[in-house]
Amino acid sequence: MTFKKTILSNGLRVIMIPMAENPSVTVLVMVQVGSKYETKEQNGLSHFLEHMVFKGSLKRPKPSDISRELDSIGAQYNAFTSHEFTGYYAKAAAKHADKIVDVVSDMYINPVFDEKEMEKEKGVIIEEIRMYNDLPQQRASDLFMELLYGDQPAGWNIAGTEAVVKSFTRDVLSSYRTNYYTCPATTIIVSGSFDEIEMNKLIEKAFSKTSSLPAKTKLKVKEEQSNSQIAVSYKETDQTHLIIGVRTFPILDPRIPTMHVLSTILGRGMSSRLFSKMRDELGICYYIKADHEPFTDHGFLGIAAGVDNTRVKEGIEGILGECRRLRDELVQPEELKKAQDYIAGTTLLGLETSDARAEFCAYQEILKKDISLPEELIAKVRAVTSEDVQKLAREIFVDSGLNMAIVGKFKDTSSFKPYFKL
Repeated sequence: MTFKKTILSNGLRVIMIPMAENPSVTVLVMVQVGSKYETKEQNGLSHFLEHMVFKGSLKRPKPSDISRELDSIGAQYNAFTSHEFTGYYAKAAAKHADKIVDVVSDMYINPVFDEKEMEKEKGVIIEEIRMYNDLPQQRASDLFMELLYGDQPAGWNIAGTEAVVKSFTRDVLSSYRTNYYTCPATTIIVSGSFDEIEMNKLIEKAFSKTSSLPAKTKLKVKEEQSNSQIAVSYKETDQTHLIIGVRTFPILDPRIPTMHVLSTILGRGMSSRLFSKMRDELGICYYIKADHEPFTDHGFLGIAAGVDNTRVKEGIEGILGECRRLRDELVQPEELKKAQDYIAGTTLLGLETSDARAEFCAYQEILKKDISLPEELIAKVRAVTSEDVQKLAREIFVDSGLNMAIVGKFKDTSSFKPYFKL
């Protein structure tokens, strides 16, 4: 994989990722703004803005104008909002490269924010909030973030609350966009089959009048924890959904490759320790996974599972037992190599398409301000030793750092406290 990064005079970053003979091209616009840039009164505004960008632009004043034009070329298109970035993309046959640059740039630069559309979209987002609240897996994830970070942006729901969403006005939305959607805060990624010279001309022209105001910063996440923490949310469910996790470190920490190996050994793939323990041995759950989520100034390792309502204690003890094993026992060379090979294989397989490569580079550029090639990331993973894994496990798997969010038929945390320990 190769790429070329340039910075235009207005501060816009442009990343070109050529893929010879690829039938498609992806244009992705990534903006350095998300829910962690919001105040309490703005919570959900980044997500609301993402929705409204699809509701009409100067060239395409109606929502149907945008969707019809992209559908007419068979494009795939969507957007997403996270804690630290917002993305808009379109992917189509390579011959339509100029069309998707035109549409995506028009949406990004010229949204009209029609007030009638805003009121309708508030209803849509409120139903989205309610939908996710009805999903116990998602509710467990939201509860876990609330438990870790409390009343600060990292602990708030990305979509906001119903009351705050209802309060948004056109002036608030327009001002927010003006402040955050600037060239120095934006990266354009083009991946697939395209003419680089022509593509540079298209992008420079399309984004020539975009604001060059400096990118805004966000408040640093505050982390405080001296004892284990448990949060429960009562819900009539056929399964108990839980997340057990610990605080870790930001994306630029040198221990990231070790954490990648540790989380893979623990809970990635059907031969991982948690899968073997919880599914193959205990038959207690259908899904079980361990994911490390690093951000610019914090991170966490979360283990998520849905377990039999009558075997919750057994499930929690099974998960903690595997964490304890990583802390107390040295990983054998064969298992270490298997995890490293798994990471190498899934990394390369995950970069087969133009949109996957665009996201791979965009994510790194926004969060790290630097892009490592797949082979560089894999080399760092292969340099991790069993001693590195055990040292890290001893640092993060301590009783005072444990956190657990549970969604199910429980009204208090008292029954879990006696055995929620390593």
